[in-house]
Amino acid sequence: MRISKILERAKAGEQLSTQELVDLLSITDKNELQALYDCAYAIKEREVGTVAYFRGIIECSNICIKDCYYCGIRKSNRAVERFEMDEDEIFKEAVWAYKAEYGSCVIQSGERQDEEYISMIERVVKRIREATHGKLGITLSLGEQSEAVYRRWREAGAHRYLLRIETSNPELYAKFHPKDHLFETRKECLAALRRTGYQVGTGVMMGLPGQTMEDLVEDLLFLKRMDVDMVGMGPYIPHSDTPMGQEVRPYTDEQKKHALVLGLKMIAVTRIVLKDINIAAATALQALEYTGREQGLLCGANVIMPNVTETDYRPKYKLYDDKPCTDENSSLCRGCLSKRIKGIGETVGFGEWGDAPHFYKRTAK
Repeated sequence: MRISKILERAKAGEQLSTQELVDLLSITDKNELQALYDCAYAIKEREVGTVAYFRGIIECSNICIKDCYYCGIRKSNRAVERFEMDEDEIFKEAVWAYKAEYGSCVIQSGERQDEEYISMIERVVKRIREATHGKLGITLSLGEQSEAVYRRWREAGAHRYLLRIETSNPELYAKFHPKDHLFETRKECLAALRRTGYQVGTGVMMGLPGQTMEDLVEDLLFLKRMDVDMVGMGPYIPHSDTPMGQEVRPYTDEQKKHALVLGLKMIAVTRIVLKDINIAAATALQALEYTGREQGLLCGANVIMPNVTETDYRPKYKLYDDKPCTDENSSLCRGCLSKRIKGIGETVGFGEWGDAPHFYKRTAK
């Protein structure tokens, strides 16, 4: 009865208390779970519609100067075969996404801060913008940079940036990162992205060792305080060649199910709290269950990020174990995803940027 009343208030647009948000994330009853998902979907339908927008991910390099304890491409992982796509290869994949009517591409890589790399990204963003006549949206997910670098890339033609905070709890952040990886630096980068005019995206991981439901609610409140335009988040899945992965055994089927449900609940409650932002159904959901991304859409997400990277590179960009679609042809992926999304009653926003309504409301203030 209590959950029903909370959801009624949520659907009416009322602000929920911290304890009420904890209660929603703590739901285990099957019927209450479905009621939570239905509430989030109703809010999604009202605020952003039932169109799923494609963002074609180009994973252009697994070279990284960071050493995060959970990440498969951390610089200390010597089991990784490093690669770096050249400018022409990145450009080719972006043009493929444009011709396939993806509204946007996402250029993603391990973190680098050297001028050679910064200039290459700047050049390729300009090339993509010019070749597609400014019609292909360009999102970057290239980690921590100076405000001057963010501005260069923004002026070159990028308009969205995704920089995940992973956790808003400074103690947890310190636990999962080396001492020179500072939580405050991450926060300042998000502020710099806002100042340079990007649509700002961030996100967290759910199910981190030692993380509580209260931590996840604080993550949601952090996202709200930061007034973000988009969220890309996913459940924590161990990578066996990382310090954290060596402490956590591979997930059992039951643990996968639990991680998936937590991820779906977090998407739903994020939609309830932040209403008109873009929320991605992360590929990690599919790693836990084949239909995980579609379930994410039905729980409030409205963005899908299919991989358009050349298949030879995909197995080398494994942030976590059992990453799906590492050998899937991009054209087949497009057709398969489209059918699956139509199968749940949604449409694909082919050729559309799919900007979050929140961005326009925020910038109109």
